Order: sequence, then C-alpha cells, then structure tokens
Amino acid sequence: MEVLGKLKDFKNFLYVCWKHLNLPHPTPVQYDMANYIQDATLRRLVVQAFRGAGKSWITSAFVCHQLLLDPQKNILVVSASKTRADDFSTFTLRLIHEIPILAHLKPRDGQRMSKISFDVGTAQASHAPSVKSMGITGQLTGSRADIIIADDIESANNSQTQLMRDKLSETVKEFESIVKPGGRILFLGTPQTEMSVYNQLDERGYKTRIWCARYPDDKQKVAYSHKLAPIIGESDGEAGSPTDPKRFDKDDLLERELSYGKSGFALQFMLDVSLSDANKYPLKINDLMVLSGVHTWEEAPVSLKWASGVDQLDACKMLPNLGLKGDYWVAPMHIADDYAEWEGSVMAIDPAGRGKDETGYAVVKMLHGNLYLTASGGLLNGYSTESLRKLSEVAREQNVNQIIVESNFGDGMFSQLLKPVLASIYPCTIDEVRHSTQKEKRIIDTLEPVFNSHKLIVDEKIIKDDFESTQDLKYKLFYQITRLTRDRGALIHDDRLEALSMAVNYWTEIMDRDAEDAVSEHKENLLREELDRFMEHNIGAQKQNHNWINR
Repeated sequence: MEVLGKLKDFKNFLYVCWKHLNLPHPTPVQYDMANYIQDATLRRLVVQAFRGAGKSWITSAFVCHQLLLDPQKNILVVSASKTRADDFSTFTLRLIHEIPILAHLKPRDGQRMSKISFDVGTAQASHAPSVKSMGITGQLTGSRADIIIADDIESANNSQTQLMRDKLSETVKEFESIVKPGGRILFLGTPQTEMSVYNQLDERGYKTRIWCARYPDDKQKVAYSHKLAPIIGESDGEAGSPTDPKRFDKDDLLERELSYGKSGFALQFMLDVSLSDANKYPLKINDLMVLSGVHTWEEAPVSLKWASGVDQLDACKMLPNLGLKGDYWVAPMHIADDYAEWEGSVMAIDPAGRGKDETGYAVVKMLHGNLYLTASGGLLNGYSTESLRKLSEVAREQNVNQIIVESNFGDGMFSQLLKPVLASIYPCTIDEVRHSTQKEKRIIDTLEPVFNSHKLIVDEKIIKDDFESTQDLKYKLFYQITRLTRDRGALIHDDRLEALSMAVNYWTEIMDRDAEDAVSEHKENLLREELDRFMEHNIGAQKQNHNWINR
C-alpha cells in the first residue's frame, strides 16, 4: 500500500514508466511538466514545450496514471491526425500490458479493445470507452469525457493558412460540449505558426505554461510574461544555455538553430510569443494585389487601385495564406478598362548555393510603374540539365526580354551552363549581378518601398502553386516574404525571395533612371519653351520691323 501511495504522485509514476522503458531518469523539466499536468485544480491548461521535450510520452503515461487512480474515468485524446492517434493508443496499451502495476487494467473479454478506443479491465459498462483517441478532423460530436487531452493537435498540414487556422480554432471550441461537468481540458504542443491556436487559448480562460529550450534573457522574459515556467524563469541559469541539457546540449541546440533558421528555432524551440509582433516583419502580403490569369496576359490594365476593404478581402479569402496574424490577401479595388502591352519582362535566377538550397527564379513584368509577378518557383539540383531546361522553358513561356543571374556562387559558372541550353530553347540575353551588402537588408530595402506603394501585383496561380510546391514551409516564397527581418540569417532558405528581389530591383532601377530622364526632359522642355518665347519676342519682332522698313 505504501508503494501505491507514492504512485499517487504522477512524478513517481513517470519514473516507473521511464525505468520500464529503459529510458534515462526523467529530466527536471519533464518532472516539472508532470507536476503541472497533475494539478487537478487547473481545469483548462496549456503545456507549451520545445520540440523533443517528450510531451507525447508524458501524455501516455498521464493517461495510464489517471486510470490507475480511477478506472471509471473516460479520457479522450485528440491528435493532429488519425495515424498519430493510433500511435498514441498503441503505446498506451503497451504500457498497460507491460508494466506490472497496471496489469489489472488490461482489457478483458467483451470489452472494447482497438487502436481507436479501449476499456480498462476494472471499468464498469459505459457508452464511452475508458480511452478514445482520434484525429482532430474526426467526428468529435457524441463523445463524452472526464479529461480531454489535445496532444499536438496543431501540425504543419493544418495550420499553414488562415482558413485552416480558423477551422482548427473553431473545432477545439467543441471540446467544451464534450467534457463532463467538472472535467479537464489539457493542451500539449509546440506552436507551428506565430498565429498558433495555443496563443489564442488564454482569451478563453486557459492557463498557459511554457518550457523553452534555452534560458531566456531579460528581454525575452518580459515577452514570455507570466507564462514562463518558474523552473526556468526563476532559475539563475545563464541566458542562452540549455534548460534541459540531458535532452539537448548546447551544441545540439546550435545545430538545430542552423537547420531551422532563427525564426523557425525561435518558434519550435523557444516558443517565443514575441514573434506575434508583426512589426518585426516589414513585408506584408496585405500590401500586394492579387489578380487571376496574369501569367497568360499579353496586355495589362493601364492602372490599378489598391484597397483593403471587405470586398477586397472576401475576393481572396480562399487563397492559402502564410502571412502573420491579421495579414490577408487583397484584390484590387479598381481595374482600368484600358489595357496596354507590357513594357518588358525580366527573369531573375538565384542559383543554388550550399546544402539544400534551391535555385530560385522569378519573372516580373512592368506596365506604367506597376510590377506583375507572373512566375516564381524553386528547383533542387539547379545545375542539372533538367533544371536548366525548366528555367529556359519558363523564360519562353513568359516571353522574357532579359535574364539576370546572381553570380556570387561559382563565379558565373551557372550562366555558362545555362547559355547553351537557353540558346536551343529560347535565345535570350543573360546578364550577371553580384551582391556585396547584407542580404536581408538589401532585400528589404528593395521590396519594402514597392510593397508600401502597392506596386506589386501577384498572379493567383503563383500563390496556389507556391503553397503546393513543397510541404516544407521554409522553401515557400510567401513564407519567406512574411518572415524576413533585418537580422543576419533570419531565414534558413531565401532563394525564391532573393530571385523576386533581383527582378524587382531590375525594374526599380529602370524606373529611377526613367524618372531622372523625365526630370531632365521636363527641364529641357521648360528651357526650350522659354527660349521660343524669347525668340518670338525679340527676333520675331525684329523681323517684323524689317519687313515694315522694306515696305
């Protein structure tokens, strides 16, 4: 009985589970999470912990512990997908079957026992199973539970667009109609986006606690506010050092930061709620205009007018949205009836650099100072014949007048490889550009004025194709646009964004030259008019007098 008494404390039960699984002893951070989860006074709580903290295994152990204390409880576990839910059930049943202290909980003949739901041996007959696990997209209606555990319900696949996030947010509201009176709802997870559903739950009365992978500095502590776990916030640990070195040491975290990029690491491992401050990200999709079919146009409207009213937002609400919270696609408020031929079409290529970089490309056309993004993408193995042919075909399809290539990598080798392939498909002039300034600042300095003046128009097809081109957020153009800061290394991948910046810069330089030429021409016209007036007043008058004398 003494042993059972000690096991009432979930921390002790967690130790038993870890020992059975031949795992190292639970870390102080894992013990702290366990202690927080078992606090029955907290009816609505959120556990945000860094990727790899062991949240899901702790969740399985917690379910077993709750059934050990009260076999009559009904527990609903909701995961991001059915596969993940099945994995949870399989692991939980394994613990029940293998740990001696849980042997009496093994399902008996006549009781439910499947991957999606099962009863424990001592449970009385009930419409609801002892444990039911399902994906967040499953049929929640009709379920009943004393405890609802939302285990990593947010994934990259269900949170990438505003529509997805809104749907997920509405789905989790249904938990309140499922949980029994006096029951508990527990969220465990790592935010996938800055607009994570987890960051909205405070408004619904949930208490959030955050365990980050590194000790924060004083500025970061202010951003975390009261949410930061006291074991971290009240510790004298050195800022930047690991909070759970048994899980991830300093070198491991550094490698992951290099892999994820600063913004990705801040989100996945630091759970940095300050990322919701959109002011850090100067490029917003709300400043763009969206039109359909532009990539096929031979002419474009002579003028467009931007606005972000309800009608403009509604016209684009079904498009994938990777922007930050409050950032939405908009359609033009007014499109001129008159059309004119393009003034030119340029294709920019950013060849693959190191590692898993893409060869990014973008085609931007211009008419009357407005820039139209008509093609964009990224290619792996950018030096291959297949990739070179693809780029050449895009140039042909878009009828480009000029191709510009970033030459920093390979000292112009990419251009030399592209030229013969291009010559056989679509002969076109190739120029090289070389950059020496910090990339992030250069891109922002190029694009921000164009964005702010609403001069960049995006083809709807590009938005859809970019979203579907890869599952990895870091490679998507509009993720790169909206997550760029002036910090060096802000993005781990920026190839598509770099190509867009190069194409836009080509036209802005031309527009600057045109503007200078226009000023010069205007001054010349004024001077010519003044000279004509002078000649008319003076020479013309003399000629008239001369004629009068002759008469």
